[in-house]
Amino acid sequence: MENIKISPTERTPEISFDFEKNIFSITGESYPENVNDFYDDIMGKLKQHLGQLSDSSVEMNFELIYFNSSTAKVLMELFDLMEETAENGNSVIVNWIYEEDDDHMEELGEEFGEDLDSAQFNMKIK
Repeated sequence: MENIKISPTERTPEISFDFEKNIFSITGESYPENVNDFYDDIMGKLKQHLGQLSDSSVEMNFELIYFNSSTAKVLMELFDLMEETAENGNSVIVNWIYEEDDDHMEELGEEFGEDLDSAQFNMKIK
């Protein structure tokens, strides 16, 4: 599958999905006018790719500064997808990267990470 590289805009994050290395990153701010228009194709390709993996290593990096409630739903779906991928016999690491003084993003990361049992979850200060 061809890698996905989307440059950030004022309302959308940088997307860097390397399907060969299984390293996936979402960086920046996410409050697109239509969250489905922005994320549907990306999520579809990621689901398809991860569904074909077995005994592989996967890394998902979230380095968000701000996101809206519509994006939060997408993030929950991504966390569920990472957990499912780990449950299917893959080694999955999820990194939540945040600024040291950003208590809000730290709390959000902790909340998202609570739902992961099979995937390894790391909180990392930038």
